[in-house]
Amino acid sequence: MNEHTPRRTARRIRTVRYAAAAAGLALTALAPTAASAAPRPDVVQQRLDALVKDDGMPAALAAVKGRDGRVRTWTAGVGDLATGAKVPVDGQIRAGSNTKAFTAVVVLQLVAEGKVGLDTAVEAYLPGLLRGDGIDGRNITVRQLLQHTSGLPEYMDAPALTDFVPIQYRYFEPRELLDGALAQKALFDPGTDWMYSNTNYLVAGLLIQKVTGRPYGEEVTKRVIDRIGLRHTYVPATGETALREAHPHAYLAAAPGAPRIDYTEMDTSMAWSAGAVVSTDTDLNAFYGALLTGRLLPAAQLAEMRTTVPVELLGPGVRYGLGIQSRPLSCGGLVWGHGGTGAGHRNRGGVTEDGRAVSITVTTVPDAPTTRRMTDAVDAALCR
Repeated sequence: MNEHTPRRTARRIRTVRYAAAAAGLALTALAPTAASAAPRPDVVQQRLDALVKDDGMPAALAAVKGRDGRVRTWTAGVGDLATGAKVPVDGQIRAGSNTKAFTAVVVLQLVAEGKVGLDTAVEAYLPGLLRGDGIDGRNITVRQLLQHTSGLPEYMDAPALTDFVPIQYRYFEPRELLDGALAQKALFDPGTDWMYSNTNYLVAGLLIQKVTGRPYGEEVTKRVIDRIGLRHTYVPATGETALREAHPHAYLAAAPGAPRIDYTEMDTSMAWSAGAVVSTDTDLNAFYGALLTGRLLPAAQLAEMRTTVPVELLGPGVRYGLGIQSRPLSCGGLVWGHGGTGAGHRNRGGVTEDGRAVSITVTTVPDAPTTRRMTDAVDAALCR
């Protein structure tokens, strides 16, 4: 889903900086700090409680893998505003744009298999598909799709997607979504700037289907979910609207200050290969941990994925690779992940070089200050 706004205020990043970023990025390992002998307050629970009490989130959930390798989970708030039911521990959530990391992994696996070229034009795989005002698939590479440097406009800016309330159960074909993007003007010439656009990953999903001859969801399931044993993660089937396992309810406000509606059930075709994956906080931690330790990609493709460009629009020091981003931690080093927003959920988290991991989810779409506090909570959980 659309993660990063406002898009059109982003600082322009020139192509020459991409080469410099690729050549100069140093992956910083985190040095463990000595544990204090004195008891410390539960930082994670404090942060979740604050997201509920101070920021008005219906519920907040978290899973953390610590320095000792142990996985712990937390909850705050209520799982159902109508009944007051408790929040299920490690309940299923709509992972939103974390889906992009899953999609990028599949594309990079196809690169490793020699079936896709990162610097090959999209036209070679999807001939004639990308045509519009300033848009030409002959000039856009696969790498530019995965790194959001293609200039493709945002399909979620199309009129049919500006209000989620009436389309909660509506099915969209990927081509219908793409047409909404192609009706707009290109954001910039390919390779001359960076701008987050879900359209890039919509096209990546179509590329996966064309190259493999199989549905996108089947490829993600076989190549990622089943491969590393994510037992609570799946790509919803066509027409599937309910979550399969225990979950907190999700809520969406049609406008700031408007009453929240229950958006737990929805047709995720509007997000598809850009944001449809359902998961849990512990499964997301396991996914990013498996990714960074080389269980999903050969070393060459993982290195490409972690070759990043600076994107200050997302925060100080944030850099974006191929479906994954890095963010500096207050205690030193980097956290790698993506984050995601589904209609009714927002997630932040990631993993460190030494294997620590955190995933935090709230059950509505918060404003920018609350989202920053979620990011701060991730930092506090990893640096405690």
